[in-house]
Amino acid sequence: MTRQPRTHGQYIQPAAARLQSMAASLPATSRRIAQFVLDNVSEVVHMSVTELAEKTESSEGSVVGLAKTLGYTGFQQFKIALAQDLVAPVQFIHEDLEPGDHADTVVRKVFASHIQALQDTRASLDIPALVRAAEAIRRARRVEVYGIGSAASIAEDAGYRLMRIGVQARVLVDSHIQAIGASLTGPDVATLTISHSGSSQETLTATRLAREAGATTIVVTNYGKSPILAFADIVLFTVARETNFRTEAMTSRIGQLAVLDALIACLALEDYEASSAVLRRSFEILSLKRY
Repeated sequence: MTRQPRTHGQYIQPAAARLQSMAASLPATSRRIAQFVLDNVSEVVHMSVTELAEKTESSEGSVVGLAKTLGYTGFQQFKIALAQDLVAPVQFIHEDLEPGDHADTVVRKVFASHIQALQDTRASLDIPALVRAAEAIRRARRVEVYGIGSAASIAEDAGYRLMRIGVQARVLVDSHIQAIGASLTGPDVATLTISHSGSSQETLTATRLAREAGATTIVVTNYGKSPILAFADIVLFTVARETNFRTEAMTSRIGQLAVLDALIACLALEDYEASSAVLRRSFEILSLKRY
């Protein structure tokens, strides 16, 4: 079992959270380095790549490789991120629920976990990737949105909000329809797949088929290595740690909703007048549904 990262005061840092998210999927050597870093953050920021390699009985190449796997240009940039975390720590920590927790403790832990997920996701979000995703959707003739299980409701929400700003969107949450729809896409279509694990067979298959058909594939998934990344043209990462009592809980969905909210806001602002006109019209239509 992977141990929890050491905290400083009452904080967990975004860089450490990113490392924690990937730890379980790393090869043995990288996992050993990762665990050492998580257990000794304040010491690692003062180490050279050679010192860390010696401490973890690994090679310098393995240390640098881990940093690059995490999305950094090298060990030095990774150290800077860790050091920044220590200087300006995030104000909440992930805490798992325990039997016997009083209702007020449950509320505090749940809300803190949700806030942490948002802060970690914001810190890790690739802004250039967000811009590319918005551009791909804006260029596309239509957008297909895929989601299965707990991601289905997120997919439905994303499709609805895309339509509200004038984007031709189709939401597919049945695995058979996803596969058929994906195979019938093409270069003028963009697909948006929501998958926390990145390993759900149904959405992975749909994303693969869409890419093979020539569509631009955009994936919203939790940070880490997962099979779906092999078929994604653009990846928007969330950072949400599931806990024993809340597997596939709202924590992951809050991160997904925030990323999609930012994406749709960027889309709307690209063509503000047109988006505003569509929104006004949709408000007028929906007003007929209200007393």
